[in-house]
Amino acid sequence: MQDTKKFIENLSGAGKSIGVLTSGGDAQGMNAAVRAVVRMGIYVGAKVFFIHEGYQGMVDGGDNIKEASWESVSSMLQVGGTVIGSARCKDFRTHEGRLRAALNLVQRGITNLCVIGGDGSLTGANLFREEWSGLLDELVQSCQISEEASQTHSALHIVGMVGSIDNDFCGTDMTIGTDSALHRIIEVVDAIMTTAQSHQRTFVLEVMGRHCGYLALVSALACGADWVLIPEMPPKDGWEEQMCHKLSESRLRGSRLNIIIVAEGATGRHRNPISSYAVKDLVVRCLGFDTRVTILGHVQRGGTPSAFDRILASRMGVEAVLALLEASPGTPACVVSLCGNQAVRLPLMECVQMTQEVQKAMDEKRFEEAVKLRGRSFENNLNTYKLLSHRKMNAELPRSSFNVAVLNVGAPAAGMNAAVRSAVRVGITEGHTVFAVSDGFEGFSKGQIKEFKWGDVGGWTGQGGSLLGTKRTLPAKHIDKIAEQMRIHNINALLVIGGFEAYLGLLELQAARSKHAELCVPMVMVPATVSNNIPGSDLSIGADTALNAITDTCDRIKQSASGTKHRVFIIETMGGYCGYLATVGGLASGADAAYIYEEPFDIRDLQSNVEHLTEKMKTSIQRGLVLRNENSSENYTTDFIYQLYSEEGKGVFDCRKNVLGHMQQGGAPSPFDRNFGTKIAAKAMQWISKKLKEFYREGRVFANTEDSACLLGMRRRALVFQPVIQLKDETDFVHRIPKEQWWLRLRPLMKILAKYKTSYDVSDSGQLEHIVRLRAKDISAI
Repeated sequence: MQDTKKFIENLSGAGKSIGVLTSGGDAQGMNAAVRAVVRMGIYVGAKVFFIHEGYQGMVDGGDNIKEASWESVSSMLQVGGTVIGSARCKDFRTHEGRLRAALNLVQRGITNLCVIGGDGSLTGANLFREEWSGLLDELVQSCQISEEASQTHSALHIVGMVGSIDNDFCGTDMTIGTDSALHRIIEVVDAIMTTAQSHQRTFVLEVMGRHCGYLALVSALACGADWVLIPEMPPKDGWEEQMCHKLSESRLRGSRLNIIIVAEGATGRHRNPISSYAVKDLVVRCLGFDTRVTILGHVQRGGTPSAFDRILASRMGVEAVLALLEASPGTPACVVSLCGNQAVRLPLMECVQMTQEVQKAMDEKRFEEAVKLRGRSFENNLNTYKLLSHRKMNAELPRSSFNVAVLNVGAPAAGMNAAVRSAVRVGITEGHTVFAVSDGFEGFSKGQIKEFKWGDVGGWTGQGGSLLGTKRTLPAKHIDKIAEQMRIHNINALLVIGGFEAYLGLLELQAARSKHAELCVPMVMVPATVSNNIPGSDLSIGADTALNAITDTCDRIKQSASGTKHRVFIIETMGGYCGYLATVGGLASGADAAYIYEEPFDIRDLQSNVEHLTEKMKTSIQRGLVLRNENSSENYTTDFIYQLYSEEGKGVFDCRKNVLGHMQQGGAPSPFDRNFGTKIAAKAMQWISKKLKEFYREGRVFANTEDSACLLGMRRRALVFQPVIQLKDETDFVHRIPKEQWWLRLRPLMKILAKYKTSYDVSDSGQLEHIVRLRAKDISAI
């Protein structure tokens, strides 16, 4: 079979000029995208130009369009907003303005544009591209450019990246800035909860989202808000009474606070605006609760970008340059985006048209359709929120007579508590009696099992660590006692939330079924570990929070190194033998190198890295950052690398080392981990309900098939149930890692952005997909 692999070495940007601009509202992560475009462009031999102040700078020309250098994007990665400026531009909307912009680009030889902005900015870019040949003809006729220049610059190529905190653009899973905006919102909500608790207050929080309720919906899921109001799904008539009933019911159950989240564009069924102050007045009038309004405003746009946004923007920036290099005169303007873990290209105007369809559906009160058009992820968020928020009265609950046990196993991971809360509440909604087990399998064997009610998990989403308690103990040595406890409490199903020990534990429980009939029940595992080393899942609960902890620390360390100059920091990360945190943390923090077990290295590699840093110290970037996974090498320890760098760098740079340790396991969970934990545990509990019905025979549950002990993992962009026994072949049990790991494809990216020559397989790139086909795929995105 012919090898169709395509490598970056075969793509050349020589003779090409790329202009990069940010337009419209700013969003955290735009700078990371600009940095990636500049560095990737220079790496492939193209010239890259900053176009300052968006389209206004393109129209005005002059010093607004400047050539970028490798060093000019240093220290941009961790800065919020956009360093090259953004402006709303009326001139570009006129034909005359676009004519001036075309002249400015031709004079500098720019025929490739990378536009980072919202749908308005991208629509403008597409119009510019369609008019390009006509604009050049006009410039030739008015003798402002020569016929030869017109021929040389005959085609304008455009690639868009969506920078918008609202996540309001169809075709992309996440837009640049959305995750960071969620971080700002959740920081505020967590802070407000403590003061609300003290005074028994109700808080109404207004978040951004004039036409899109994504921020309001996901932050409501991530903080367990009592009520949420979004434009896509206005509340039904009579909602005021329903909401007040729900708030007073939660107080009667012992809650000391209420949180209501309102999107700024929230409306009623008849498109009448619902303001946060109107909601406050309603609560005061009907319930007499002490109620306050907090409008978050531009806080949501500010601050440093999250790890997720830096990685997203860096990957999209690199993909944008590849798309420009491969574009031919007939290639339509495209948008680069992430679909799960895959970078994809979509026709720009298809995405814009679908985004406009959502607004049209809302205007015409076709709300169910508007939710569907937003995409599967939005729909799943909404369904999960409904499932968790509308507690039915006992009389309305289906009674299943099934008992389900939930436990945490392994090391603590931020987001575990959100998963437990979700599992308990969905279990109760499904009619089961839910038991919570303390201290993992060890606690199970000792009978540390207690029934949990709805209110027992109130306020759990924002708590770090494991409130149930968790241990690494495996079940095999306690198997008789665990089986006995299963019998005593009549446990009909198990939901295990944890790391590699949870996976091994499930395998051991399944193997013991032949001796213990009590273990012949449906079992499902949800991956939760900072190491992200579980076979069958691309992501684990807790890994995103750990990445943010690493990125925050690296930012501070880089700041310290910038002050002292000529300093290199060596930072040790967790992960066992899995290099996920070191690699992806390295990409998010702009590291010069990351040493991991999966990519063996020797003394020559270390020497080459020292030489690379020595060269770097001669430039204006006089600092270095090196990450090392804790088990990357038995002999090349963090101390060894520190001593080697100190000796070899003598006279050029000095060295410091830092072991991040357990701080990567602690802290409040990130919005992503809260949301992921909530949704994946809800799906796991629904699977349990289905299997309980399936395996209920003659008055008891008996499940002994392979597919009755599963791991629920995220594969590319789908949540998939996989029998644990089938995952054995995919597992390296000695080093506790999967044999194949998707994130290894990101390593060349980190090296390229750190100025190393490397081989990069870009075979997956270049497929222009269609948004309609994406929508039609019957997959269950998170």
